[in-house]
Amino acid sequence: MTDRTPRALSLPRPAELTPSRRLLLSAGLGLAAAFTLRPARAAGGSIRVGYQKYGSLVLLKGRGVLERALQPLGYTVAWSEFPSGPPLMEALNAGAIDFGSAGEAPPIFAQAASAELRYVATEPPAPRGEAILVPKDSPVRSVADLRGRTIALNKGSNVHFLLVRALERAGLPYDAVKLAFLAPADANAAFVRGAVDAWAIWDPYLAAAERATGARVLADGQGLAPNRQFYLSRRAFTEASPEIVSAVLKVIGEVDTWAAGHAESVATELAPSVGIPAPVLGVALGRLSYGVTPLDAATVADQQRVADAFHGLGLLPKPIRVADAVWIQPERRAEAR
Repeated sequence: MTDRTPRALSLPRPAELTPSRRLLLSAGLGLAAAFTLRPARAAGGSIRVGYQKYGSLVLLKGRGVLERALQPLGYTVAWSEFPSGPPLMEALNAGAIDFGSAGEAPPIFAQAASAELRYVATEPPAPRGEAILVPKDSPVRSVADLRGRTIALNKGSNVHFLLVRALERAGLPYDAVKLAFLAPADANAAFVRGAVDAWAIWDPYLAAAERATGARVLADGQGLAPNRQFYLSRRAFTEASPEIVSAVLKVIGEVDTWAAGHAESVATELAPSVGIPAPVLGVALGRLSYGVTPLDAATVADQQRVADAFHGLGLLPKPIRVADAVWIQPERRAEAR
């Protein structure tokens, strides 16, 4: 998989900014100015960011806004591309990157492997953005019909939990189906040639498969799995550079605010990098959620259910407490005092 850096998105001129967006810009500039007044935390350094080809981090990379936001702090940005959440989490645990994003399941396994993982923020649920697909002419009409059949999925990814929940609701034990653990590209090839009976996959690959093959959605995340996106870091980095983490989250929030109202522009911009036509990507973006917030009690509880489900199936080597890995921004700590 090649790394093709997206072109920069066209930003509106100052005269075109609405009052609300002027307020966001002013807040961002104010935050940067506030940070520059803290020389003890502005000694400089680099933040290594892991990203996948889809989502807000790709927009940050293409537009260079993160580099500009961190420059007053003396920080540079190094980007590394990953095909999915599990290898990105492995790199985070290994200390190869400092920040990244992934769906629900990868952080669960990462936390079980290392106490270094820190959840720093989340985006709202997007349950329609993942699904279990079957070929358009498949005799499979319900999840219960998957008994004895082979399902392709990326092991330890968000759709792994979706499949667990779908089987549970259908009254099928986890071992009632055969699993083919494949990365998205390999799973797509197996699905197209009929080597597997179903495919559990997320957007934008989901939208692409629907358009290219006419595949049917057997079940998506609605009522089964929230399908949240999380932003994650390492304990060592959050303790050493909390202002940098806060600054990154601020910039992501600004990009999300812009992207939420410009789906067509985002689709056009991401299409060359993702390798999916803009109209198809637009379908995926329509199922995406926007907004960056701290983890609340409901989100932590949802993640704990994911962890407990995997542990109950013997897929997680030990039980974990998700709340132990939640990072609280310094300003929120101060407000709580």
